[in-house]
Amino acid sequence: MFAKKKDTPAPVALATPERTPAVATQPAPQPPPRPRPASLIAQGVMIKGDITGDGELHLDCAVQGDVRVGKLVLGPNGLVEGSLYAQAIEIHGRVMGAVSAKTVRLYGTANVDGDITHEQLAMETGAQFQGRSLKFQRPASAPSPQASPVAAPSPFPTGSPSAPIGQVYPG
Repeated sequence: MFAKKKDTPAPVALATPERTPAVATQPAPQPPPRPRPASLIAQGVMIKGDITGDGELHLDCAVQGDVRVGKLVLGPNGLVEGSLYAQAIEIHGRVMGAVSAKTVRLYGTANVDGDITHEQLAMETGAQFQGRSLKFQRPASAPSPQASPVAAPSPFPTGSPSAPIGQVYPG
């Protein structure tokens, strides 16, 4: 009644933990970070106070206060009465205050009344700028003790016949 069939396949041996080949597991690749969209404050808005952030900001409104962001685009209807600080600034509108950025670009409709501190400055024809253009200064290294000027003794002793008293020779 229970007879073995000759056609049955041989049993398959299961892998034991010590014989299982090691498979390197790599984490799933992360998608590249999506750029954050720029914030926009449109015409018709009046802001009194400072604006800070680290992203990109497009202003087409009036601001009374300082603006400190990662990148700033001031639209043609934008007006800022305060200082601007960013990595990059594009100005189409009006600024009454200091501007400080690594790169500053003044478009043809720009009107800046204040100093601009920058590494790179570009101005289109028609842009108006009243103030000083100041390049970023790299911090100077500490002066060495030998570089400091020390009063050297005069080669002519006072009272000698070759140097009349009261006369000064460059030394």
